[in-house]
Amino acid sequence: MIFRRKQRTQPEAELPAQHVKQPEGGTKTTLSFHPDWQLSPEETYVYRFYHEQLPPLQPNQISISGVKLVEYNDGFVAVAILRNTLPKPVRFERIRLLLLDEDGTAIARKEFDMSAFGELPPMTARPWRFLFAAEDKLVDQLPQDGWKIAFELTPRHRLDLEESWEQTLSAKQRQHLQALVDSVPPPAPGEVNFMGIEAKQLPSGELGVTLLIRNGSDKHIHFEQIPLEVWDYAGDIVARGLFPCHLEVKAHTSKPWTFLFPPELLRKAEPDWTSWKVTIPSSPAQSEKQETQSSEE
Repeated sequence: MIFRRKQRTQPEAELPAQHVKQPEGGTKTTLSFHPDWQLSPEETYVYRFYHEQLPPLQPNQISISGVKLVEYNDGFVAVAILRNTLPKPVRFERIRLLLLDEDGTAIARKEFDMSAFGELPPMTARPWRFLFAAEDKLVDQLPQDGWKIAFELTPRHRLDLEESWEQTLSAKQRQHLQALVDSVPPPAPGEVNFMGIEAKQLPSGELGVTLLIRNGSDKHIHFEQIPLEVWDYAGDIVARGLFPCHLEVKAHTSKPWTFLFPPELLRKAEPDWTSWKVTIPSSPAQSEKQETQSSEE
């Protein structure tokens, strides 16, 4: 049975810790089990064996090591052991886990709520079961051997420039954009938003709007068309248009892009540019039917 809970006679009481002999040359940990786990002597022995085989850790480390994969409905359960060699207890809130094959290729990814895990005392190790759904798999077939499990840290949000921008921007302009990306909080996980950089009335009568397209998700985003509305300080719509484009914004990056609104799509002759914002219309019907061409600076 994958998930089995016992009737607690002493709530939150920790089971007796099991001391094991680990490889020399590292910091030893003590194996303990969550108080809700009910294990047979055979299961306890197996976990002690896995724990004993783990490579040693250095002081002040938090580690996760895979034990086995078990198919469960359309998904699977990854059994792993978490170890803590910090001098203080650790409590996880949410963790992102990545499963890798022997070549280091990602085969599954998921974020887990760890509130039920409780506190991991210093110098201890605890096994845990992580349930992955079918949609969390990145490959059709999971390997039986050679796989690894790792904490996935959110990558640093960075600037991504199209090749045409790389060729035309000066070093000072590139530094300015990088500083802008670094100065604002990154998008929330999974969020994609638009941040205004510059709005400029051009001699041609067009309105040029330069934005940062910010991708906080784990996947690259592809745009074929983007509907945009520009609002001024007074809360009036200055321009609205639908822009055909072929843009890719890589995961955890911000890409600058300039959109040109032709005069016929402008709605306010003298906007108040004290502050302004760009939004996406709540429905496609609100976008202008006439399409405009996006333009790079």
